[in-house]
Amino acid sequence: MGQTFSREAARRLLQISEKQLKTWEQQKLVRPSTEYGFRELLAIRTLIKLRASRVPLQQIRRAIQALIKKLRGVTDPLTELSLYADGKRIRVELEGRAMEAESGQLILNFKQGELNRMLEFRAQENPRKELDQRLEAELWFQRGLDLEASGAPAKEVIEAYEKAVALDPQSAGALVNLGTVCFNTRNYALAERYYKQATTVDPQYALAHFDLANLFDERGDRKQALEHYLTALRIAPTYADAHYNLALLYQSDNQPMKAVSHWLAYVKLDPSSQWAVIARRELDKLRAATVVRGSKA
Repeated sequence: MGQTFSREAARRLLQISEKQLKTWEQQKLVRPSTEYGFRELLAIRTLIKLRASRVPLQQIRRAIQALIKKLRGVTDPLTELSLYADGKRIRVELEGRAMEAESGQLILNFKQGELNRMLEFRAQENPRKELDQRLEAELWFQRGLDLEASGAPAKEVIEAYEKAVALDPQSAGALVNLGTVCFNTRNYALAERYYKQATTVDPQYALAHFDLANLFDERGDRKQALEHYLTALRIAPTYADAHYNLALLYQSDNQPMKAVSHWLAYVKLDPSSQWAVIARRELDKLRAATVVRGSKA
């Protein structure tokens, strides 16, 4: 059985209200349900895109009915076909050709024989070429987050994130979370692999560099830790946690001036947290040590 999502989880993922979903159900654009699989979520997202292009609901309904009549074997155009709005018109992509959904007319002037062949389209023989893998990957990513929040075993969490990455290798968020699960189970080698993969697919992902820096710091590789903390700050100069960890790193390396700079940055960015109390305490220590050294001189 495929992965399913509760009605609430589906609405949260697709960012639609209960009222909006009920309206589409009442108008028979989507089937009423308490659970949704990937196909149903794809159908709803297609509706969202069409409505975002201001295509009237009546026109969407007419297009769906026309496609069911014209294309043999198609029973649910929203999930079986690639529909999109072109201005106020709904078009469908078939075998690399664009066709107007309601009229069945090809956008370009092809021979009538080719049009007839396309209208004999069978969903069973020609499944939708481009399943929206990114959406499915996002769903598995959300599943991984939910499993983590519920305290599920690491194995289940990893499986969810791995499915997200298999569907979308560019999913830097899933890669970072995989790395973090491995880090927390002290599988540092695998954590490093996932973090590095995340920085490869998205070099501007500050969190990936920050987590990689934490990993190197944990393993005592201060040089690489420093490199990735600084990279995280180059990408996101207001990354408070990166300032905090850099301050600790510089302080332990006996570079007090650099440590002070990052403690000050942290306190400015996150002044009311419990960690700011620690940052101010460390600043006081460094200032006191500076005064003592100055008096001895």
